[in-house]
Amino acid sequence: MSRRLAALLLVLACSQSQAGPDTTDSADSTDYGARGRAVLDKITGGKTAEAMGAVAETSPELADWIVDFAYGHVVSRPQLDLCTRELATVAALTTLGNARPQLVAHVGGALNAGCKPEAIVEVVTQMAVYAGFPTALNGIAVVKEVFGARGIKAGKM
Repeated sequence: MSRRLAALLLVLACSQSQAGPDTTDSADSTDYGARGRAVLDKITGGKTAEAMGAVAETSPELADWIVDFAYGHVVSRPQLDLCTRELATVAALTTLGNARPQLVAHVGGALNAGCKPEAIVEVVTQMAVYAGFPTALNGIAVVKEVFGARGIKAGKM
């Protein structure tokens, strides 16, 4: 577990903004559900209702927690731009090694947030140092899949 935390902290400490800071004034809002939905709309490309609806069918409370707390309270904070947060999320999910559906969603979310494909590949590649080569290879397979679905050529960019 400590190497996963170290990987996440390294990405957060070393990551430079790729898309610029988010200029929305989310820090003053106290409607965390609205803040969460706004951030999720950027990440999901406007498919928040679809993504959260699937969760809410079985656990409405979990869907609310994800939107209100994870995205409304945490991800919407102004201290990091959305691209940096998505790169950190991609790194964390890669190191977990057991969250493939979420990794697929967040590789796409990183692209939606304005992250460069090269940055996504680099973050996943770096995870080989902290989580091992098999974990990084599995992460790269997800990146290749998401990039292929979007017509982005992986490799030398």
